[in-house]
Amino acid sequence: MEIKVLGTGCAKCKATADLIAEVAAEAGKKVEIVKVEEMRQIVGYGVMATPAVVVAEKVVHKGSVPSRAQILTWLA
Repeated sequence: MEIKVLGTGCAKCKATADLIAEVAAEAGKKVEIVKVEEMRQIVGYGVMATPAVVVAEKVVHKGSVPSRAQILTWLA
């Protein structure tokens, strides 16, 4: 499963990617985290607030670090 983290490389963006990897490992799910840092690509998803998360090419979260519970729903 591919999960994209959209953001310019800020601390919250890094925390989001790390948390997704941690929750996926705990749940036994294999994920590939792709960091999208190019502003043109981020805006292409209609995102103006980062970090944002894209699952199956759909924006599922934006503007903050997601909760563990949210991440688990994406992995289901």
